[in-house]
Amino acid sequence: MTTALVLFSGGQDSATCLAWALQRYDRVETIGFDYGQRHAVELACRQEILTALRAQFPAWAAKLGDDHMLDMRLLSTISETAMTSGRAIEMEKNGLPNTFMPGRNLLFFTYAAAVAYRRELKVLVGGMCETDYSGYPDCRDNTLKALQVALSLGMEHPLVIETPLMWLDKRQTWALAQELGGAALLEIVREKSHTCYLGDRQTWHDWGYGCGACPACELRRSGYEGFVKTAGSK
Repeated sequence: MTTALVLFSGGQDSATCLAWALQRYDRVETIGFDYGQRHAVELACRQEILTALRAQFPAWAAKLGDDHMLDMRLLSTISETAMTSGRAIEMEKNGLPNTFMPGRNLLFFTYAAAVAYRRELKVLVGGMCETDYSGYPDCRDNTLKALQVALSLGMEHPLVIETPLMWLDKRQTWALAQELGGAALLEIVREKSHTCYLGDRQTWHDWGYGCGACPACELRRSGYEGFVKTAGSK
């Protein structure tokens, strides 16, 4: 029996990764993190997505296990970023946007590994990507490969970190959702997932809700437009 724990934020990438895991593993659990994020609305979106998947994909519903939510709001008190405060989103002198939270994904995987150890889950699945991304160093393939080794040694419990989106751009991520679950999954991701850093769930676009101007919205929009254009040319 193969088992997996998906780092599930409620965003486009993690929702697509959850579908990817449900297609491949016998038992799949999910984990989310409340870290004081400015776009905390994504936490509510998580439950909407889980409910929709259970309702529309019975085979996946049979595999979908417990959902875990961890309180990690300490992160927002030890870092001053636009991800957790009302600061304007801009680039820093080091070339990274001020939405970067140092250590965030490293901590997420460490806590997820502890849950996986207790739940006897073998695979950790994350939606990190090194193709269309904001340059976060803890999203890079080499970082996560090194972390996989460290966690496996430190837990004395072999763990595999899977990042199915690592080398996909956002257009390909939309296409993967369609490949995994057809139009039904595509609509779940489009309508129920949340990407916007500002937490805008009032402004609707063809690609979903969002302010349309933050870096996350720009990536999601351009990816969706590329996906629709490619699909229309076939």
